Amino acid sequence: MKCPFCHTGDTQVVDSRLTEAGDSVRRRRRCVGCNKRFTTYEIIELRLPQVIKSDNTRTEFSETKLRTGFLRALHKRPVETQAVDQAVARIKEQILALGEREIPSRMIGEMVMAELIKLDQVAYIRFASVYRSFNDVSDFHNVIQTMKANDTRQ
Repeated sequence: MKCPFCHTGDTQVVDSRLTEAGDSVRRRRRCVGCNKRFTTYEIIELRLPQVIKSDNTRTEFSETKLRTGFLRALHKRPVETQAVDQAVARIKEQILALGEREIPSRMIGEMVMAELIKLDQVAYIRFASVYRSFNDVSDFHNVIQTMKANDTRQ
């Protein structure tokens, strides 16, 4: 760690402590060159991957977009905000667990659908109709039939 005062590259850690929240480490350092002291903080940096859209462009992952997709599908449905928060958190965890630098938007869409079907079937059908570009009533009928078949197997 470089000293912020004299820019010497040799410093010593004098004291290390967890912060109150427990999500970072506070380190008290002393510069070997000028003998001044300073504090550094060590935190975890988790980077979500870039999203590869259907036209092959790349964009930063946006939790806001993910949440908006849920809220549009769940508009006027009896689902608690806490359940949506938990679903968004699970998707973010799944994406981080992949350990990839890029992820197709299609994969995120499938994750959203998997969460929506657990939260609300109407919201699932709303999302699926846009996500899978339903063309007519038969597309809705097919999804409903698949949902019914899956319900009887459980």
